[in-house]
Amino acid sequence: MSGQRRKARVLALQALYELDSVPHDQAEVIERLVGELGASEATAAFATELVGGVLSNQPRIDEVLAQVAPAWPVDQIPLIDRNILRLAIYEVVIDNKVPMRAAINEAVELAKTYGGDNSPKFVNGVLGSVSTLVTAR
Repeated sequence: MSGQRRKARVLALQALYELDSVPHDQAEVIERLVGELGASEATAAFATELVGGVLSNQPRIDEVLAQVAPAWPVDQIPLIDRNILRLAIYEVVIDNKVPMRAAINEAVELAKTYGGDNSPKFVNGVLGSVSTLVTAR
């Protein structure tokens, strides 16, 4: 299942990146990406859940992001990093079904694959601050 969950996160990240870049229809974007990646029904369902959760909770997620990374206005964080962080913050702060460590590791792996040279370190640092914030509650 973890392989499917990772594929779903990749699919969700690609959808979030596109939806953050251009005003496309969420369902159409996911459907197209599912077809392109040949994703299973379970993978597609989890990715759809992730994308919907991030988008419907984006203001709250961005508040958390602004709180833990005040030197980086959300709209100035590189697009790929911003969406990796949104995905991870959704999973640990709102959805609360994934252990913090697992979410951080997954996000760092996504940053290594899709982000720039500094992305893994930045994502790890921001999510470390999220971790501190969550455990302080």
